[in-house]
Amino acid sequence: MITKIYRVKGNFVLGDDTQVFTRELKATNTENIYEKIYSHFGSKHGINHNQINIESIDEITADEVVDPILKQIL
Repeated sequence: MITKIYRVKGNFVLGDDTQVFTRELKATNTENIYEKIYSHFGSKHGINHNQINIESIDEITADEVVDPILKQIL
């Protein structure tokens, strides 16, 4: 399977505040992106899926990547 690079934008509720996030991830399809986002924020911040709002998932090229760790992988 061919992996693609995606930029995910959204927000999540943490206490009384709403935190905005932008993440860049590699995955084979958008369903995998949802699972990666939910598992990352669930384990890191201890929040449920219903507290995470994914606003957009956009496929990007390797030239558009700004995450330094993902750049090293590519």
